[in-house]
Parts: sequence; C-alpha cells; structure tokens
Amino acid sequence: MAVAHGARDFGTIKPPANLADAASRQRLTPAAVTGVVRLADLWRLTSTEICSLIGDVSERTWFRMKKGEWDGVLSQDSLTRISALVGIFKGLRLLFSEQLADEWIRLPNKGPLYGGRRPLDIMIEGGIPKLLQVRRHIDALRGGL
Repeated sequence: MAVAHGARDFGTIKPPANLADAASRQRLTPAAVTGVVRLADLWRLTSTEICSLIGDVSERTWFRMKKGEWDGVLSQDSLTRISALVGIFKGLRLLFSEQLADEWIRLPNKGPLYGGRRPLDIMIEGGIPKLLQVRRHIDALRGGL
C-alpha cells in the first residue's frame, strides 16, 4: 500500500510486552533499571522512597542496582510500576520546565487526587493504582485523554 505524500507510515503497532513472561521480563529489566536509576537521581528520591515506588526491591538490592552490580530480573509488579513512573516523568517534562517537572512530585497539590498532599506520598501509599491514576492525570493535563 502506498503512503500518500506527507503522510507518515507508522507501520504495524506492536502489542505491549507480556510482563507475565519471564523471558520478556529478563529482556526489559536492564533498560528499566537504567531508567529508574536515572529517574531517582533526577527526582532526588531517597532509597526508601524509590524502593517503595518500585515495590518489591530492598534497599540492599537498590544500592546494587545503582552500582550496576545487580543481575536479577524485575517482577511484573516492579516493571509495571517503573513503566508508570517513566510515563509520569515523560509527561511532566512535556508539560513543564525541566526544573518544575523534576520538583512536581514533591510539591503539595490541591487537585482532587492529591488533597493538598505531595504526589510522591500519594504514589508511595497507593501503589500501582495511584501510580496509574497520577499517570492518567498527567496525560490528561497534556490533552492525551
């Protein structure tokens, strides 16, 4: 099929990775670890905060991840959490200046989802459901929903 002049051919859309599949998790883990280490640095997260956000990662494992000395495989839960965090990060960077984007999770928010609390605290306390709600909120602000 020919593509009209000026039109983009995006090809076939690939389905999301099957995170229940051990081989998929093994393949995705190195990039996820690299991304979340960088994200934790940019957001100035403590080891306790990032371990809570990631889920089933101990502080000892986190320190090994940061040093590049961890060769484990992330769980489906942790990969889902990291995916949500990366989506939040990307959305914030599209919405705000770099400085505000990186501080946003630490700032009290009067929106109904947050009730005057920091998005960081809401995400830590609420786990995956709240991580996904925050991501949807950021996407909605961008006009993505």
